[in-house]
Amino acid sequence: MKRSKFNKAVAVCLSVILAVGALTGCAGRSGSSKGSREVVLNEVAHSIFYAPMYVAIENGYFEDEGISLTLVTGFGADKTMTAVLTGEADIGFMGSESTIYTYAGGTEDYVVNFAQLTQRAGNFLVAREPVDNFSWKMLIGRDVLGGRAGGMPEMVFEYILEKNGIDPAEVNIDQSIDFGSTAAAFSGGQGEFTVEFEPHATALEKKGEGYVVASLGEDSGFVPYTAFSAKKSYLEKNKDTVQAFTNALQRGMDYVQTHTPEEIAEVIAPQFSETDQETLTAIVQRYYEQDTWKEDLVFEKDAFDLLQNILQDAKVLEERVPYEDLVNTEFAKEALK
Repeated sequence: MKRSKFNKAVAVCLSVILAVGALTGCAGRSGSSKGSREVVLNEVAHSIFYAPMYVAIENGYFEDEGISLTLVTGFGADKTMTAVLTGEADIGFMGSESTIYTYAGGTEDYVVNFAQLTQRAGNFLVAREPVDNFSWKMLIGRDVLGGRAGGMPEMVFEYILEKNGIDPAEVNIDQSIDFGSTAAAFSGGQGEFTVEFEPHATALEKKGEGYVVASLGEDSGFVPYTAFSAKKSYLEKNKDTVQAFTNALQRGMDYVQTHTPEEIAEVIAPQFSETDQETLTAIVQRYYEQDTWKEDLVFEKDAFDLLQNILQDAKVLEERVPYEDLVNTEFAKEALK
């Protein structure tokens, strides 16, 4: 089947993905029982935004399923995708736009999404001063620290601007700062607004250096923000392992749907030892109240279609790619039984 065309910005991104980069690890709890199946999971970032996954780790759900899990943090979707394509990781957890880019770029053993975790954006718009009755039109002509071109944070931000009748070109968006460094840059005086994930948004508030004025998750609506994926060949050869992995994740999803933010924060606290319990609970509460996490892991076609709409609006995808090639729902549906 003919693959989609995509622009030069995404071509550059893909070239980075295909380069073998050094990866920095962030170890999670893993099982060591005899006969367990080893799985290396590379996550795009280590964030409270992904609480159901950490619940599954800390509650031992992967161990229960016979999975010995090694968690590695890629610090960027390009690095996570590189790890999956080169075999350094078995499974990647990142924005699904990366799977579309690699497929469109002609990768034969392309990467397939098999479980969707989040259904809203997890970042927030932070201003230097409190803003009463915030309107997105207030950003016209203002300096905003955004995200990497072609990445979900930046594309969802631009999608919201367009939903509010604003041409992104009317906003001075700085896309030059590395992922994870925008909060420090904002603290140092750059920008009038910044788009931040947690815990950076709350940290800026606690230091009195910024104020959350809008939630991109609320204002963008339901968006398939992050999903688990693996090479097509891996899914075909390791069905039992992928099913066990997905079963453990679903138990994590079930937990966050049936427990309070306080209980969720207590479970995942070992993953975020640098964050005090009060702050951790406040961040979980913020994600909990905006309905961040799906009840199940099934990546539906309408969500994938919306993702492609966002990519086309951002002019990083010219021709749409087939849902049937890039999404496998059999593992997520089986985990619900």
